[in-house]
Amino acid sequence: MNEIVEKKQEQKIRTVQPACSICEDNGQVQVRLEMPGVDKDGIEVSVEKNELVIKGRPTINVTEGTYLIRERQTGEYHKRFIIDETIDRDKIQAVMNDGILQITLSVKEAAKPRRIEIK
Repeated sequence: MNEIVEKKQEQKIRTVQPACSICEDNGQVQVRLEMPGVDKDGIEVSVEKNELVIKGRPTINVTEGTYLIRERQTGEYHKRFIIDETIDRDKIQAVMNDGILQITLSVKEAAKPRRIEIK
């Protein structure tokens, strides 16, 4: 019985929540995620219903050797964000540079604040 339990545990894939920052400026929302060890071919960004889904798989093996200090979590990256109807889903862009994934979400024109002139 113990052998079966051990095999199931070996098959389990560990997922890591990447460090993230989100800011809004000039009608755009910038989402930045730290994903060390991942290149652009190892990332999948998608929109599923009302969620922005980010998945990443490291392209380098970082688990070999005996660690003296290990502060960085390893595994497959997975993060989900709820997005509302104010985001223009056709204008979502993603760029990967130096281990940082930057996703730009554009706010629809109708949802942007506008100034009302007083007469």
